[in-house]
Amino acid sequence: MTLFQRIRSVIIGLVMLIFAFLIVIDPKEGYQTVAALLSLSLIFSGFKTLWYYFTLARHMIGGLAVLIRAVIMLDLGFFTISLQHLPRVYLLLYLLLIYAFTGVVDILNGLEARRMEAPNWKFKTFSGIIIVSLALVTLFFVRSLTVLVVVYGIGLIYSALVRIISAFR
Repeated sequence: MTLFQRIRSVIIGLVMLIFAFLIVIDPKEGYQTVAALLSLSLIFSGFKTLWYYFTLARHMIGGLAVLIRAVIMLDLGFFTISLQHLPRVYLLLYLLLIYAFTGVVDILNGLEARRMEAPNWKFKTFSGIIIVSLALVTLFFVRSLTVLVVVYGIGLIYSALVRIISAFR
C-alpha cells in the first residue's frame, strides 16, 4: 500500500467514523445522510471504475469484469437514490444487505488469502465474520427503527476502525 493509499484509507475511515457517530447520536435523521453519502460514493466509484475500464482495463485480461463491476456500482448508487422516497425500514434493510454483502466479500478475500498463504488472512476473515454477524443480528430488530439504526451505526464504526487499523499495518 502506497503512502497516498494509506492516507486515503485513513481519511475515508475518519469520514466513516463521523457519519457513524452522527447516525448513532441522531437515528431519526442520520440515516438519510448516510444513505445520501453511500449513494454518492457508489456513483462516484462506478464512474471511476468505468473511466478505468475505458482508459486501460478494456485491453486487459479480465477487463469485462471491471466493466460489469462499474455498471453494478452505478446501478446500486442510482437505486439507493431512488429509495429515498420509500419508508425508512426499506432503505435500512437495503443498507444492511449491502453491509452484509461487503462482509461476505471480506470473508471470501480472507479465505483466498489463506489459500495464497498470506499472513493477514485471519484478520480479513474475522472482520468479515463480525460484519456479517452484526448484519444478521440487526435483522432480528427489524421492527424497531432506532435499534436498527444504532446497530448499523455500531457496525459502521467497526468497519471504519478496521479500515484505519489496516492502513497502519
